[in-house]
Amino acid sequence: MYNAVGKFRLYEQIVQQIEESILKGTLHPGDQLPAERDLASQFGVSRTAIREAVKVLQEKGLVEARAGKGTFVTSGSADAVRQSINLASRISQPHGLTHLVEIREIFEPEIAAIAATQADEQHVAGMREAYATMERSRQDPESFIEADLDFHLLLAEATGNPIILSLIDSIVGLLREQRMRIFQVSGGPERGQVHHKAILEAIERRDSDAAREAMRAHLKQVRGDCLREPEPSRAAAKPLTPSGAV
Repeated sequence: MYNAVGKFRLYEQIVQQIEESILKGTLHPGDQLPAERDLASQFGVSRTAIREAVKVLQEKGLVEARAGKGTFVTSGSADAVRQSINLASRISQPHGLTHLVEIREIFEPEIAAIAATQADEQHVAGMREAYATMERSRQDPESFIEADLDFHLLLAEATGNPIILSLIDSIVGLLREQRMRIFQVSGGPERGQVHHKAILEAIERRDSDAAREAMRAHLKQVRGDCLREPEPSRAAAKPLTPSGAV
């Protein structure tokens, strides 16, 4: 039903295709969207990109999530699409990456600690795959960043707490912006991978204390890299437009 999207501005491309489906009448009010995993497969993207796209569609009033049932196209959605054209270009995206680190320092160490005791094999396998994807993608910013987001999303999912997952979902855009900056800092991805490996190994051992401390060390690295200047040659190699990766 949908076309695989390019790696640039992933979630915006997904939103655009679904909006077009609504305008053309391919999707009607009351229609249910495919499951998250199925949409990720159709678009050829990570679950994180799908989650962010659905969140934007909900904010625009185009779809609604029904507990235990799925996500459905709303009534009057075609009018909402027309009203939302170019909306993203009129909204100034929030900044303050240091403030974001502070929030992460409050939540994510405990998320990692809980995940260490609650994660099932599917979560652990997903984290391993996300880590491996990052290892393969150090010259590919979008692939690296999507896998990084998936790694942290899986940690939140593994807690089994839907409120925690909602909190992480709500800041995915800011997390992507933060990771973009770190990717452009010399040695940033490599430093991050050292900590991702430590977090993963702690989860595999079911060691909550080690997972907590590994996440704290990771966020200390993130804080430091957010303050470093991006490397001009690296940033120029594959420009990442902020408006496409909030």
